[in-house]
Amino acid sequence: MVFVGVDWAEAHHDVCVIDAAGMVLGKRRVPDGIEGVRQIHELVGAHAQEPEQIVVGIETDRGLLVGALVAAGYQVYAINPLSASRYRERHVTSRAKSDPGDARMLAELVRTDRHNHRQVAGDSELAEAIKVLARGQQDLVWSRQRFVNRLRNTLREFYPAALEAFKDLDSGETLALLERAPNPWEGRQLSQAKIVSALRAAGRQRNLEVRAAEIQTALRSEQLEAPARVGSAYAMVVKSTVAVLRNMNQELAQLESELSRSFEGHPDAETYRSLPGLGVILSARVLAEFGDDPNRFDHPKYLAT
Repeated sequence: MVFVGVDWAEAHHDVCVIDAAGMVLGKRRVPDGIEGVRQIHELVGAHAQEPEQIVVGIETDRGLLVGALVAAGYQVYAINPLSASRYRERHVTSRAKSDPGDARMLAELVRTDRHNHRQVAGDSELAEAIKVLARGQQDLVWSRQRFVNRLRNTLREFYPAALEAFKDLDSGETLALLERAPNPWEGRQLSQAKIVSALRAAGRQRNLEVRAAEIQTALRSEQLEAPARVGSAYAMVVKSTVAVLRNMNQELAQLESELSRSFEGHPDAETYRSLPGLGVILSARVLAEFGDDPNRFDHPKYLAT
């Protein structure tokens, strides 16, 4: 067996190759891209007869480099950076980071401790695509929540009536009305008919008059007010944040539509959908993280864990 540590970076990667006894067989800094992959193959090719004899440790489970190493037939282990850091502390007294040293450390880790880490599976192309979409959707949801929190904090500073009127700040109804009335003065001027019109345009179909009356009452309630110039500045921030959230909602809807379409086309989709509590998006996310390589888990209890 030959053990390879790859300390990857944006422009280059440090590679170290060792044998089963821990002796260094070769090391090199290779460029990113096709040329770098070719050099890695050259470096390890002289020491192994078959691809499955090559075990690689790298601190990521995604990307073109990882895909190329898996496609070559190597056993690739994705090492959590925290686990790599703990392993480094066990064997190296210096806390100084060294890219060549980290490559050697990753090679040693898969030589001695690979049974404690997860091998990057040979998932299908569709499963990999679902993983990209699912992680992108989750990241966008998190980003949207940061803007929602920003909007809530801004409204709390000068427009508390809006927080009373609107509970879900990222909903289409809320964004439509804040777009029309981004400050308390314009909020008090909204007629019930204009509120109904905004709600209908945002897609609401039931209880329009009742909901409009509730919103109007909240927006016209007494509240403390900021000075005019300060309030105008806050209103500009509200309008800007609302515009960003509107765009995020549109992009999120498109991303979720593509994620659903890809997931429904996977042969394991029906199995995941049969599990209680899993809708399409969550099912797709679970499939993305489990993958569809039948050899990833040696026993059902590992899958459950």
